[in-house]
Amino acid sequence: MWIKICANTNLDDAQLAAELGADAVGFVFASSPRQVTAAEVARITPHLPESLECVGVFPALEAQEIAGIAQECGLTAVQLQGGVNLELLRQLDDIFNGQVKLIQTIHWQVDADAANAGVVVEQLRQIDTDGLAARVLIDAKVGSALGGTGISFDWDAAGATLAEARVAVKLIVAGGLRPENVADAIRRLNPWGVDVASGVEQSPGRKSPERLAAFIRAARDTAR
Repeated sequence: MWIKICANTNLDDAQLAAELGADAVGFVFASSPRQVTAAEVARITPHLPESLECVGVFPALEAQEIAGIAQECGLTAVQLQGGVNLELLRQLDDIFNGQVKLIQTIHWQVDADAANAGVVVEQLRQIDTDGLAARVLIDAKVGSALGGTGISFDWDAAGATLAEARVAVKLIVAGGLRPENVADAIRRLNPWGVDVASGVEQSPGRKSPERLAAFIRAARDTAR
């Protein structure tokens, strides 16, 4: 089970996530109460283990701008948050040439589960056929908020949708995960990975060591 602890804003939290066994840490460059700058992240990543993935979460910026930030910060993966843009994926794939991995976010509309299912299937198949993003993160969308809401989506409906899509991409589940429910999400969806941000915080932008440890332990124990 691949575990990403997202929305880090400081070195202590990122280091703690690594020490507790996370596979990746995320830094949000999109609009968010947890948004960070390239300069801030560039001061954090040199002090993290080389084995730890450092993921930048980006809105739909120009490919060269994303690539520049990734290089400045020493990112090993880029997660695209602002909707599926295959041309942007192609441009980034050309620029990175396999040196930085790509993760595409697909948004599950919480208040329109049934209507949203067909859109998710179509997007998953597009990404799978395109072959540029080997990993897809499915996050909850509430109204116009693209992630970071702390609200989960309908895992049963999503499970049926993912089965229908029949894609080879690695699926990562996000949206409203926390220590108390991550095991249930894993059992229902059988994802390749899980992603958490606010569910392990003690305040916006600050992780709770206890909740962080409990989340990673629950995810690991369930995936065995």
